Amino acid sequence: MLWNLRMDNTDAHKTKYKEERLYMSTNQNLMQHMRELIDCIKTADVAYYRDDNPTMTDREYDLLVDELKELEATTGLILSGSPTQTVSGEILKELTPVRHTKPMLSADKTKSVDEMLQFANGRPVVLSWKLDGLTLVLRYEGGEFKQAITRGREGIIGEDVTHTVRTFMNVPMCIPCTDKFEVRGEGVISWAHFEKINLSLSEPYSHPRNLAAGSVRMLDARESGKRYLEFYAFDLISDSVEEQSKTAQLQFLAENGFDVVPYVHTDTHDADELRELITDFKPAEYGYPVDGVIMEYDNLVYGRSLGATGHHENRLMALKWEDELYETECTGLDVAVTRTGMVSLTATFKPVEIDGTMVSRAYVHNFTIYKNLALGIGDKLMVYKANKIIPQIAENRTKSGELDYPHTCPCCGSRLTFHTLPGGSKQLFCENPSCAAKLVQKFDHFCEKTRMNIEGLSATTLEKFIGHGWIKNFGDLYALEQHREDIIQTEGFGVKSYERLQESIEKSCHCTLAKFIAGLGIPMVGRHAGRDLDRYFGGSWEAFESAIQSGFDFTQLPNFGETMHNNIYKWYADEEEAKLWRPLLDKIIFEKEATNMSTDTTNPFYGKTVVATGKLENYTRDGIQMRLLELGAKPSSSVSKNTDYLIVGEKAGSKLAKAHQLSVKTLTEQEFENMLAE
Repeated sequence: MLWNLRMDNTDAHKTKYKEERLYMSTNQNLMQHMRELIDCIKTADVAYYRDDNPTMTDREYDLLVDELKELEATTGLILSGSPTQTVSGEILKELTPVRHTKPMLSADKTKSVDEMLQFANGRPVVLSWKLDGLTLVLRYEGGEFKQAITRGREGIIGEDVTHTVRTFMNVPMCIPCTDKFEVRGEGVISWAHFEKINLSLSEPYSHPRNLAAGSVRMLDARESGKRYLEFYAFDLISDSVEEQSKTAQLQFLAENGFDVVPYVHTDTHDADELRELITDFKPAEYGYPVDGVIMEYDNLVYGRSLGATGHHENRLMALKWEDELYETECTGLDVAVTRTGMVSLTATFKPVEIDGTMVSRAYVHNFTIYKNLALGIGDKLMVYKANKIIPQIAENRTKSGELDYPHTCPCCGSRLTFHTLPGGSKQLFCENPSCAAKLVQKFDHFCEKTRMNIEGLSATTLEKFIGHGWIKNFGDLYALEQHREDIIQTEGFGVKSYERLQESIEKSCHCTLAKFIAGLGIPMVGRHAGRDLDRYFGGSWEAFESAIQSGFDFTQLPNFGETMHNNIYKWYADEEEAKLWRPLLDKIIFEKEATNMSTDTTNPFYGKTVVATGKLENYTRDGIQMRLLELGAKPSSSVSKNTDYLIVGEKAGSKLAKAHQLSVKTLTEQEFENMLAE
């Protein structure tokens, strides 16, 4: 039966209601753990299949999958993306039209908060984000996901997109409820994933909405599965459900494994309080694209009694944010190269305040749009923030066309070429395969906290700097002061952020051989291997390099196999790699790792192989490694038959399972401290 959240008056029904709520509460905790397991397994899949750099053994991987299967059997839930399911790699010739069971009408729209207050009229209402993606209907029957359909033409006939929705990150494939019903919601891509995906596309999208819509409607499910799509439910359609309120309906969806659109319930009669609640929805602070706020009567019976027009249902209203235009003056064109070789063009203009922030630049999405804008220095531009977030140029009122486009790559100097994109528009590209702009991932790895720890250089920032030609090798990271003025003018930067970046760069000049080697990106030679090499070669780069030149056998070191040995030699012999790291050597001052090795051989961890897993209360990952080294222990990153102890923190996963399998002694953090105190 459908879980009925309406409270009956009989004692029997009250008891059953409590039992159902307790069951659902337990299920929600298990669902969260299932999501964590899926994330862990997916990360391992990427490392194994894409990066050819496994992060766990086959056994560890199988244990995680087995645990997930048990949870799925316990809860009756199977989430999309679960590795226990074989997601179809189906490629369709075309999308099949499907008629909706009930028309999918819109909400009435307004741009006035006062009209929203009049609509509420003192009744209890639910406020939620109006997500900006692709509206979908998901059909369930017998506790299983059956079909997904787009809103389609006039909300009457949509398209079957079941094959791609199966690849979404969070759509339940199996649920506890066995009744037949439909869930309406929005297929979306977060801003963070939008930026990440756009960096890898030859034809970047202007907005996550377009990327989501195009990804859902792909014929190839395998390609759609790479787009980090998510589904947020906002409505339930069923002839058998008896909930009397919108909040109960949304709770039912959440308890059956759906992520629901964030919402606020209020029964305030105070207009000022309601106005404040509406204005508290700030799109710039939300992680997903939105284009307004939805208000709906909480009483479903009352709302449905109001009927509908041919366009919208009278039970809800949408507040749409109005795009205000601002006049400014064009000051130039900012050019950069992305990791795909595509050249991005960004128009710059005199700063203008929009929605509380100063805006001075707007991305031009392709060369065809750039030509149509016909930009020139001093041209009068009308600009705005789309959905109060993305700066855009509405029009160029002057159109002098005097601002020429770049003809050579700003990063490597190669001649640029034009590509015609699938939609018919044109884009500039750098064809040089050795262009440093295509190596952003290597620089990002080098700057990570657990490597050289250069704060302020995210992948997005690095792409901008490299694309402008300011960084061509790792050594250039330590000479950014020559680009100070340009960096300060870069979006997201200013004097203070530049100074913080420089301080972090200067601090990273003094580092250990362990962190330096970990940052170089030698396949399979990470932090733990770097620390082993640091100890063996006494923190000396010269000793490490001399060993390579003399044919040193790295397999004689603990935990170093033949593959790691070969990777070191292959990396060292790669001339292109050498161009990246050799300029570093005169910038770095190597320091010995600050470990005071214990001379007390009687402490219980001296000479023992110890692994730590999960989140510890009093130690960071590096902190526990350093503490173990101080004790004379041998810290390791993986559990094996040679492991003496496993220190277990919160959310321990596969390492704990393997320790149990191998009968390895496990310790809590407190037990670890107690053994030292004895």
